[in-house]
Amino acid sequence: MPEHYFSSAPDSDLRLRRIAVHLVGQMYEVTTANAVFSPDHIDTGTQVLLNSTPAPPPGGNFLDLGCGWGPISLHLALASPHARVWAVDVNERALDLVRRNAAELGLSNITASLPADVPDDVRFRTLWSNPPIRVGKSELHNLMHTWLPRLEVESDAWLVVQRNLGSDSLHRWLDGELPDDFSVSRTTTSKGFRVLRVRRHGPAGETTD
Repeated sequence: MPEHYFSSAPDSDLRLRRIAVHLVGQMYEVTTANAVFSPDHIDTGTQVLLNSTPAPPPGGNFLDLGCGWGPISLHLALASPHARVWAVDVNERALDLVRRNAAELGLSNITASLPADVPDDVRFRTLWSNPPIRVGKSELHNLMHTWLPRLEVESDAWLVVQRNLGSDSLHRWLDGELPDDFSVSRTTTSKGFRVLRVRRHGPAGETTD
């Protein structure tokens, strides 16, 4: 059977490859491998997210949920060197690649971690994700329930989802499921993808943008 990029420990022999990527206005060489998501290039959805999302805050804890080999984490770490970027994935091979790429680019502000290894008391100044839609709706909803409530007050999550794979239904589900201090809006439509902004506001009557 073919391995899925969301397998926890791929069984196939590791085959590393080098690719050139454009991050934060510069070209970099990074390492990817088989049995991870989009090993040949930055996938279209992630590229839409990187191109259309405002610059991240200057510091704080950031979350890249479903990090793969690390394009979002590397972008965030380069853009905000004083932040701590938590690169979270269930795929051990992907996490090893994030660590390798962070070390090669001299980025000491990335922590590649299994979900269970992120301390419970960590709250996030921003969350960026190209979520693993193909894990199924139940698991996707569980991810949203688990991580979005860990946003700090007056902070944003940015999610990119392919329109044909349920971006609008996820938008409606988030609208109905999240507490009243959250709002959900669509900020970008490009190349068949939508970017959703999930905003955690302050106390009732004190919301800000």
